[in-house]
Amino acid sequence: MLVLASQSHSRRAMLEAAGVPFRAVPADIDERALEAELAEAGADTIALALAEAKAMAVSSRHPGALVLGSDSLVEVEGRRFDKPRSHEEAADHLRFFSGKAMRLHSAAALARDGRIVWRHAALAVLRVRALSGRFIASYLDHEWPAVAACVGVFRIEARGVQLFEAIDGDHFTVLGMPLLSVLGALREAGELEA
Repeated sequence: MLVLASQSHSRRAMLEAAGVPFRAVPADIDERALEAELAEAGADTIALALAEAKAMAVSSRHPGALVLGSDSLVEVEGRRFDKPRSHEEAADHLRFFSGKAMRLHSAAALARDGRIVWRHAALAVLRVRALSGRFIASYLDHEWPAVAACVGVFRIEARGVQLFEAIDGDHFTVLGMPLLSVLGALREAGELEA
């Protein structure tokens, strides 16, 4: 059975909806430290490194199991954004995003017995509409604290869809994992029927 190296509600929901049997085990890694080590790298490289680190951390504790790690990073005008640490920081992020293109990098990696056996990174570009101060306040009144766990301060499956005027990219990538590519890799690994 697949092991998901995450407690992410969105990633669990995607796998469940796709009918993939799995169990979730949180990865105990210092994401901020790894990001700091890779500060000069691109957001896609960092997202992939985080996905691999999560898969490897859990793989070392589950011999023989195929372990899926995944991560997403948001970049706007060359600046990377993490999950907001407070309501105020969430509002600051949204004000910065207003009227700009958000680049969402989602990556996934599979590990078995402490070795990465597959990796993939995907990109979605989300055009944020001009957001008024009133909208931001109202939005956070409804969505906080749920969006505290979301890079980009949105849940596309909830009111977060109202942030955008256009989206270029795969729906699953926007949700936080390049699911179609993951499913293909799971079929190749014999975890799903071909």
